[in-house]
Amino acid sequence: MKETVGRSVGMLSNLIRRHFSTFSFQGTLSGAQGKTLHFILARGQECDVFQKDIEEEYSLRPPTATKLLKDMEKNGLIYREAVPYDARLKRIVATEKAMQYQELIHQSLEETEDRLTSGISSQDLAVFFRVVNQMIRNMS
Repeated sequence: MKETVGRSVGMLSNLIRRHFSTFSFQGTLSGAQGKTLHFILARGQECDVFQKDIEEEYSLRPPTATKLLKDMEKNGLIYREAVPYDARLKRIVATEKAMQYQELIHQSLEETEDRLTSGISSQDLAVFFRVVNQMIRNMS
């Protein structure tokens, strides 16, 4: 079978998704929730985080992001609160419970990144990012 970019990217995506689905941070959150919580915790230190930010960060459609965030709310990891300058907007805030997972999530994401980039030179990674970013622009 001819090697194609789509097939290779799809295979890598499936492997990464499968790897993250094995995370069950003490049975409380999924890999997707862990990645999202990491984003909320990191970005939330700089500015307010809204659902739209998560959709853009992970290229999610609104219904997918809504379900993810509702599950995280149900698990007591986040809550949403209105912002004073726009009643339509709800800022996403991590709970104390979520803060307990911060270091574990960070460590898991770092280990995954190390595994993904093992044996790849910084020059090859620079080429990879340049090419992948062009592909993302092509598909947007």
